[in-house]
Amino acid sequence: MTQHRSAPSTASTGELTSDSPVEATAAANAPSTGARRGRSLLPSNTLLRHLLVLLVCAVGAVVLLEVTDAFTNSQLAQLTYYAIAAGGLTVLTGLNGQISLGHGALMAVGAYTTALFLDADEPLPLPVVLLVAVLLATVVGALVGVAAARLHGPYLAGATLALAVGLPSLAIHFHDTLGGEQGLRVRAPQAPQAFDDFIGLVSGNSASNTKWLAYVGTICLLVTYFLLANLVRSRIGRTWRAVRDQEVAAELAGIDLGVWRVLAFVVSAAAAGLAGGVLALVVRLAAPSGFTLVLSLGLLTAIVLGGLGSLLGALLGSALLVFLPPFVTDLGADLGLDSTEAAQLAPFVYGVVLIVAMVFAPAGFVGTIRQRWHGARARRAARDAAQA
Repeated sequence: MTQHRSAPSTASTGELTSDSPVEATAAANAPSTGARRGRSLLPSNTLLRHLLVLLVCAVGAVVLLEVTDAFTNSQLAQLTYYAIAAGGLTVLTGLNGQISLGHGALMAVGAYTTALFLDADEPLPLPVVLLVAVLLATVVGALVGVAAARLHGPYLAGATLALAVGLPSLAIHFHDTLGGEQGLRVRAPQAPQAFDDFIGLVSGNSASNTKWLAYVGTICLLVTYFLLANLVRSRIGRTWRAVRDQEVAAELAGIDLGVWRVLAFVVSAAAAGLAGGVLALVVRLAAPSGFTLVLSLGLLTAIVLGGLGSLLGALLGSALLVFLPPFVTDLGADLGLDSTEAAQLAPFVYGVVLIVAMVFAPAGFVGTIRQRWHGARARRAARDAAQA
């Protein structure tokens, strides 16, 4: 017990001995002791506070899905699987300091598992199928985590890069089972009658299959973030931050660095597996072209933009990843560009946003706002102390 009390106290101070941008950004997004002691309208108990936030977010999600059109519903469904995967990745990279470029491959495990199980003559219930997808992705993540537990920095990134490149290609090798380059069509289950009744009672709108899948993704997102938020605030999360910030001190305190790194990889892989299952349902296709290195890099970009170590930052970064490209494409079309030029404008603008964010908000959106908020509070407290 003494060992685990010593390590979290080291992490909570936010003091770093390394100049790594990943560690600095993650520390900026880690909850500070001063922030926890501030006044709040939320309950002091962590579980109750997160339950209240979950309830508010659930009500807000229902309102958002009911006041938007079918196309926006499909975009929100796309947002859910990006945000689920990014939430798991921010735990791995932001809290534990491990850089992974292979989360697209872990999502592929969840997507193909979902496609295969739903293709059965009598498919299992959807929650069971998604749970199986999570379990298989967790097993793969555990194997990768054990192999990469002693790797750091570019070596770990290289190992996970090999996973991102190699694992989806298995679908081409086992083309009879996994569909080859064409992939597998996913038979998304129809909405139950209870869902139709719920939509009719809440808004009176039609309960389309697109809306049903958006609700499925939203439920998975809310449950994932609720579990991750509690995990981050627990002793496990504090130990992860200790391993990230002060490896030597954590090891001297008796913490097995390899075990805790593998655990972080397992949790992150579970989230990626669920994200892959939701992706398969929303896109209705599991194909190698959907899980390239671009997907993994996009997830990493999302958590860097939003703020490493912050679940809210992962959500904001994922929203930027989903909504910015079509917005820029439509804007380019309105300005007179043809369809090809407008489509090419989107990645250019996204790159510019990334560069500007790294220059003016190096800790990500959430991390930079949090830094400035705590800085303003510290200056105000020092000014009040000087006047007293």
